[in-house]
Amino acid sequence: MSMTQATARHILVDSEAKCEELKKEIEGGKDFADVAKQHSSCPSGRNGGDLGSFGPGQMVPEFDKVVFSGEINKVLGPVKTQFGYHLLEITSRG
Repeated sequence: MSMTQATARHILVDSEAKCEELKKEIEGGKDFADVAKQHSSCPSGRNGGDLGSFGPGQMVPEFDKVVFSGEINKVLGPVKTQFGYHLLEITSRG
């Protein structure tokens, strides 16, 4: 039996306020990948925040919960984890 896989991208910042601000920018038409490159403190920011493909349990629980239940192609967050605050976008799931 194959596990569900998802692909997602995210932006990691150190405050909820910063997350909210960036979310507004993206919803206002800024490109998610560009915002990730400029602001994300995660190494994935260089790739526009792309986390590639992963299954349940491969990411921290808070992240997992959103990725495997949230709406696809919508900016979700802020999601707080031990790393900081994330905005995330699920690009596919199946």
